[in-house]
Amino acid sequence: MLLLHGGPGGTHEYLEAFDSHFPAAEIEYTYYDQLGSTYSDQPDEPELWTIARFVEEIEQVRRARHLDASNFYLYGHSWGGILALEYALTYQQHLKGLIISNIMASIPAADAFCASTLLPAIDPGARSELEELEAAKDYENPRYGALVFQHYYLKFMLRMPPGAWPEPLGRMIAHRNLAISRHLRGPSAFTHTGPLAHWDRTADLGKVAVPTLTIGATYDFHDPAHVKWMAEQVQHGRYLHCPNGSHVPLYDDPEPYFEGIIRFIEDVDAARF
Repeated sequence: MLLLHGGPGGTHEYLEAFDSHFPAAEIEYTYYDQLGSTYSDQPDEPELWTIARFVEEIEQVRRARHLDASNFYLYGHSWGGILALEYALTYQQHLKGLIISNIMASIPAADAFCASTLLPAIDPGARSELEELEAAKDYENPRYGALVFQHYYLKFMLRMPPGAWPEPLGRMIAHRNLAISRHLRGPSAFTHTGPLAHWDRTADLGKVAVPTLTIGATYDFHDPAHVKWMAEQVQHGRYLHCPNGSHVPLYDDPEPYFEGIIRFIEDVDAARF
């Protein structure tokens, strides 16, 4: 399995959670930092930060690892899930299975879900202050970051006390390349304004013919109902739900998460899917 990290501009480090589960299941896995991330080259060339170029990067890694449809599973979490889906739509002849974790197939739909469901769940006082900071585009204000972390990330990204956040995730956050994220996403924590703002593959899900697992979580800021719907739209799909998880269920709901992924691989390998 090739693991694609989130971001954009994140690192592989938080995916070290796989180290506690895959070796015992005898699953070989590879993670790497995408171009621009900490453990990869970091050219200051925004013209390289396109979905199409990142997809070609995955294909280069596949070839270097000598992976093919007999053994190649592709996993993508969050932004990595966008890349995994895009890769499947371009190169699915090389895949044995596809795993798309905690991402909707439409960024406009994700932004609408945030506006209609997530923001109203935030403390009214904090939401009012965030709205003022957003209106002023004061994204660098430390108060903005503190409010986002306390009232958004702790609810919908990782439902663990701040002091209990896993060390690999902390390393990833510290090593993020924010320039890539802000170029593709924009500066807001709630609304995409960069090139990703218009990314929508809902109409193309039916083209995915390889066995596909989509993963959602109850408290994720990507609507789990939509993620379940994605599994119903691909030709051979399965949905895995993490009842106690948020955007990073690798850590706040790991048992169903990893058990479901391992079961999917075993079923595809045994032609039970």
